[in-house]
Amino acid sequence: MEARGLIQIYTGEGKGKTTAAVGQGIRACGRGFRVIMIQFLKTSDSGELEILKKIDCFDVCRFQTQEGFYWKLDKAGKQKVEAETKKALEFAEKIMSENLCDMLILDEILGAFSKGLFDLERLLNLMGKKPDSMELIMTGRGAPKELIEKADLVTQMQKVKHPLDMGIGARRGIEY
Repeated sequence: MEARGLIQIYTGEGKGKTTAAVGQGIRACGRGFRVIMIQFLKTSDSGELEILKKIDCFDVCRFQTQEGFYWKLDKAGKQKVEAETKKALEFAEKIMSENLCDMLILDEILGAFSKGLFDLERLLNLMGKKPDSMELIMTGRGAPKELIEKADLVTQMQKVKHPLDMGIGARRGIEY
């Protein structure tokens, strides 16, 4: 990577946080960078995963196997997600300690944080372990002020109007 890596956050109630992060990753790949995206709290198939499989320098890693929204899971399901989230965080730390990529995307890590799957200190420590040359992108709703202060770029996705408000569900190729 040519320049110092920064920390970016895409947060807010609006649509497009993951899409923005994936777009940044594709741009980086276009310049020969190695990108790893770890997805938290996601199990379902989506269109971006299909195209990213065809990009050699962009790897997507998922640890969650328990399907369904976290808040709807029973105690055993929640414990499984907690254990898988711990493994995902440990993997992110390994990527950073071994400097395995130019850009690390932690997709929906803020959602995992907001569900109480780890504490703020763990996330701040993770941010502090980022190698100088690595770009770190974190996505999800509800970024706390401590993360916003530590980040170099923060984009707030604000929902003004959404098809769900009109009863239109998620559409293949558009929302997933």
